[in-house]
Amino acid sequence: MNPVLVEVLRGSAVESRHAGALAIIDASGAVHTALGDIDRPIFPRSAVKLLQALPLVASGAAETFALTDAELALACASHSGEPEHVATAAGVLAKLGLDANALECGTQWPSREPVLRAMAARGDVATPLHNNCSGKHSGFVCVACLMARNAGADPAEFARGYVAAEHPVMREVTAALSATTGTDAERAPRGIDGCSIPTFALPLRSLALAFARCGTGHGLSTENARAARRLRQAAAAAPFMVGGTDRFDTRVMQAFGERLFCKIGAEGVYCAALPELGLGVALKIDDGAARAAEAAMAAVAQTLLKTEDKVLRGYSHLQLRNWRGTEVGMLRPGEALSAI
Repeated sequence: MNPVLVEVLRGSAVESRHAGALAIIDASGAVHTALGDIDRPIFPRSAVKLLQALPLVASGAAETFALTDAELALACASHSGEPEHVATAAGVLAKLGLDANALECGTQWPSREPVLRAMAARGDVATPLHNNCSGKHSGFVCVACLMARNAGADPAEFARGYVAAEHPVMREVTAALSATTGTDAERAPRGIDGCSIPTFALPLRSLALAFARCGTGHGLSTENARAARRLRQAAAAAPFMVGGTDRFDTRVMQAFGERLFCKIGAEGVYCAALPELGLGVALKIDDGAARAAEAAMAAVAQTLLKTEDKVLRGYSHLQLRNWRGTEVGMLRPGEALSAI
């Protein structure tokens, strides 16, 4: 059974406990920390968008289409659908001579409530550009357009169906996952992600290894090492694009820059690279609670970076308030997490 990573207090009593597993690995595969079962395959979901974006840079597509820091950061994002995110994704597609119809991620309303309310008040309709994965998918379309150019094919026609596992773009994405994690993703349990691309169940050990490699370049091909470095730099330069207003990933990367790349995934997953320490982190909260995953990631970052940073502590010891603003409890690291 996995240990309790995060506790929820109401008053001074524990109201809920969130169990999970944590792997902290270096680029050689050596274990720094292992809590719980780090070899059980889990679906990392959006936590691996950095890995999925590697072909965008490694293929030369990012350079060919002159993508900016903001556009590259958005390729790694689970954004809130704010106007800046929508405009940036649309800008990428415009460089390709395409529009939102090229995206196959599906339509999603913005997750940031003020933006959603403003759209509803204006009578606006959501599009695939508002989807939290529109940046990643715009990147996929960039890769498809470069492939089409090299093959003398029509870009829009070549890109069609890029979400399918057998499409050349998705085969490159799957190959990047295999190369970074040291696994054969093709043989891993497979599902379909919320944005319609394949998602593979991989062990936390392998995911942490991938992020250690992406933070250091060790164990990667020259092209993938260069791509990982470029994407991390872009996220540090434009952290708003990775999440949005008041989002964990954005706030933490605003505070730490290139010292920490972190990315949340659905169902309580977090992955991170800490380049100066040569470490990668992967964790999974068993019950899928996102706030518990953020609390656990914040606690790990505090420990590894040896910091009492207020942003991180605000998540690792999140104060809970009721609708009147009265403080009623808090989140805190569990005993196992506090001992690392």
